[in-house]
Amino acid sequence: TAHGVQVIIYYQVLSEPTVRDFKEILTVARAFGTDSLAGIGGGSVLDVAKLVAALNQSSQHVEDLFGSGNVLERKTWLACLPTTAGTGSEVSPNAILLDEADRLKKGIVSPFLVPDAAYADPKLTLTVPRKVTAETGMDALTHCIEAYTNKHAHPGIDMYALEGIRLIANNLLNAVNDPCDLEAREALLLGSLYGGLCLGPVNTAAVHALSYPLGGEFHIPHGLANAILLPSVMCFNISADPCKYAKVAEAFGLARSGSDEETAANGVAWITHLSEAIGIPTNMSAFGISRDDIPELAEAAMSVQRLLVNNPREVTYEDAFEIYQSLFE
Repeated sequence: TAHGVQVIIYYQVLSEPTVRDFKEILTVARAFGTDSLAGIGGGSVLDVAKLVAALNQSSQHVEDLFGSGNVLERKTWLACLPTTAGTGSEVSPNAILLDEADRLKKGIVSPFLVPDAAYADPKLTLTVPRKVTAETGMDALTHCIEAYTNKHAHPGIDMYALEGIRLIANNLLNAVNDPCDLEAREALLLGSLYGGLCLGPVNTAAVHALSYPLGGEFHIPHGLANAILLPSVMCFNISADPCKYAKVAEAFGLARSGSDEETAANGVAWITHLSEAIGIPTNMSAFGISRDDIPELAEAAMSVQRLLVNNPREVTYEDAFEIYQSLFE
């Protein structure tokens, strides 16, 4: 431009960007001479943009970044504009890539991945298909629930998490049924952003850990995988903190009913009914997965310890096996 600022904008739907995809895009960005970058799209697009910005002027390799705190710096200015209300990637320090070698989605977490600017405009989400609205909305809801019930939760994040739960739970069905409902779209996008703010200080837990093998091995979209697992994992976790799960149910809009355990169980039933109403499948056999695949899935999930350590209840291999097993019943 006249001011000498070059911007490369990458806008494409990538349901599961791989390490190879990322390297190809990074090569293009470097060849262009990019010194600032904007990511416009869903969570996968934003994650790729964040990693391109981090490595554009760096000698590090993406394979060395998996895990937390491994990004040394970022010199490229970055803005993110979400077109889905789901990942909260526009404000989070997280990025996810599919490692083809291990057939597992892996996370990269660093403060250098937090964009310099985020522009969340609900009008950008009006053309999102019904299915994507449902799945990304459930992803955002999962972020907020897992942050609030997290072993490392704290009051500063609880405020964002609870408000995110309330906004998404009370508007997701409306947005799915009426894609042009701008008020519902705005509520979802704000709830998604709140969920993204929870990811740095607290992060997610067992739902996400168990969802990664479903994406890596069977290419189930991330939001859909979380949505399928959420009720079962909530049910598994209630005994660890029934008071918090009762408060989640209240954030859904449910009245207290008897004990914390009863109220929390009603919350699980409510989220199950919501999933059915927005078209989320409840049985993993719908994706060509069989019971014979459960041992491999459980073993892969147990490798995601960076998230499992956040879960309010310890998850063993046997627990993971039973949670996957429940998704066939």
